[in-house]
Amino acid sequence: MLVTIIAFILILSVLVLIHELGHFLVAKKLGIKVEEFGFGFPPKVFGKKIGETIYSINLLPVGGFVKLYGEDAAGGGSIKKSASSQKQVASSQLKRAFFARPVWQRFTVVIAGVVMNFILAVVLISYLFGVQGVAIPTKQIHVTEILRNSPAEKSGIKLNDVIASINGQKITLTQDFIKEVKADQGKEIRLGILRNKENILVTLVPRKIYPKGEGPVGVGISNIEIKKYKWYEAPFFGTLEALKFSWMIVAGLSQMVFDLIVHGTKPQGVAGPVGVAQLTGQAVSYGVNATLWFIALLSINLAVLNVLPIPALDGGRLFFIIIEAVTSKKVNPKYESLSHAVGLAVLLGLMALITVFDVMRALSGQSLLPK
Repeated sequence: MLVTIIAFILILSVLVLIHELGHFLVAKKLGIKVEEFGFGFPPKVFGKKIGETIYSINLLPVGGFVKLYGEDAAGGGSIKKSASSQKQVASSQLKRAFFARPVWQRFTVVIAGVVMNFILAVVLISYLFGVQGVAIPTKQIHVTEILRNSPAEKSGIKLNDVIASINGQKITLTQDFIKEVKADQGKEIRLGILRNKENILVTLVPRKIYPKGEGPVGVGISNIEIKKYKWYEAPFFGTLEALKFSWMIVAGLSQMVFDLIVHGTKPQGVAGPVGVAQLTGQAVSYGVNATLWFIALLSINLAVLNVLPIPALDGGRLFFIIIEAVTSKKVNPKYESLSHAVGLAVLLGLMALITVFDVMRALSGQSLLPK
């Protein structure tokens, strides 16, 4: 339990800090004044001002934050000025305030956090692809084991063969292969095999009587494939894999919302902090590679969720910036602030509800992982 908690805090802190580092670096690059870059959340434990920015360590060790000059909770902002300093502020500092910068600069600063989370995922996946190799679900049935004196061995099937068809019918899922084989026990079947880019046809008769645990054919199969690339190929395929998972997340969220609204179906597979902590513990128990893969997926999830046009998230701020770009007029700060406040309240309410479900699921011994 202690290892899980520590791992969860560390992983979440890294993901949020990477996100905030994106905002920080781009703001600095564009000359926007950064008032504070904090590790953790207040109350503040320690802070040191270097140049114009305070670098702080805060009591709650989860994530971090960036405070930009002239930015408020709505993503617009203003500068509080006294009568004596109004002229000085207007002439030397106003141009460095976030709200006073051009639309494209504000858009770039806000989107930078999402981009950094995506880049982190690409880096981790590329490393796993190029150095370790990664187990990836595919639509190919791979032969992982051949049992002695089985129909599979006698037919000439070899390890790492891909079973592409049964009796001329294309097949992609292990469960479908098992179903078809059991339906044809005692009858001769034709298997289309892909071996080293060569198509081979083998015939065999699935057994009606067979040793326990072997199955009618006596072959181990899996839809999982170990992918590994050369170092210069890994970043390209790592990016494609990150994009694929991003699309899967978007499609899954869209389907979940559709089912909820149209069919009233309870969302499945949604996790809050407690659920994510559980998954973190499971990933850590499987080793370094599984943990790195888990971090990459979490980072993609964070990127996708943050870019959605939901008030209080980066996507909500981007939405209002885009409206300004299209209409050439800023949205009334009062309305924008209100929308973010309502959005935040709704998000916190949903988070609380999901956490209750997470706790109930944990107490009942259920797992978030599919069986």
